[in-house]
Amino acid sequence: MLVPSALAQRDFDAVQIEVVHVADSIYMLTGLGGNIGVSVGDDGVFLVDDQFAPLTDKILAAIATLTDKPVRFVVNTHFHGDHVGGNENLGKAGAIIVAHKNVRSRMSVEQFRESLGTTISASPPEVLPVITFNDELNFHWNGEQIRVFHDVSGHAHTDGDAIVHFVQANVFHMGDTYFNGMYPFIDVSSGGNVRGLVAVVDQVLRLSDEHSQFIPGHGPLSDRASLKAYRDMLVEVMRSVQDGIANGLSLEAIVAEKPTSAYDEEWAGGFIAPDALVGAIYKSLQ
Repeated sequence: MLVPSALAQRDFDAVQIEVVHVADSIYMLTGLGGNIGVSVGDDGVFLVDDQFAPLTDKILAAIATLTDKPVRFVVNTHFHGDHVGGNENLGKAGAIIVAHKNVRSRMSVEQFRESLGTTISASPPEVLPVITFNDELNFHWNGEQIRVFHDVSGHAHTDGDAIVHFVQANVFHMGDTYFNGMYPFIDVSSGGNVRGLVAVVDQVLRLSDEHSQFIPGHGPLSDRASLKAYRDMLVEVMRSVQDGIANGLSLEAIVAEKPTSAYDEEWAGGFIAPDALVGAIYKSLQ
């Protein structure tokens, strides 16, 4: 996810959409914002997330290198703008937008993100998902069972996260519950919680095997070992912060102890700084 200040400085004309083959008829598209999952086949195109509105034509051009079928469904993994920005364009072109019920609820009203100090305006009706679900939804599409489910905790990256499991291809799209190779953004203001983030990763690890592949919300395509390393990093930092809370330390004192120091070289290369991660963990443990 991109914060508004970073987004304002971006030149969408310079963005290149890259196509990565994942398995069978499943692909990942990278560009600007959240990674897109794509299923192609005789039934039509099934998308997971759609980045930003100015990129829709480039995204469709990339898909056209894979198939001449139209986009029929778009599943939003959560409500952040770099994952839902193309909803209106694709909806007008005939795609059906699907998301957890909390995604539609949050998109329908103004949101304030305390950690970033930003306000997100309510979305117009054309952008909103038209089909919502509570716990789980299954598509039988392009020869796949596509299982879309709300995370087990209900509160992970946000309170409306969806995991998409392409069962036959053994591929999971995890949205922003998984930042591969970088510290994650835990949107506490939107119902996110570090305990829930760990719980959903544990849930996916239980459902997967050594041959599974994982499309993260941000970062490169992943294997199971990398996902487990992400989980272990979160658990250890969470334990350190929890110990500080138990000892009566303030957030400032816990930050000063640098509980992420053992992981910063590997994980601090994204837009979430170590101190920001510690702050989000601290707030979600309160």
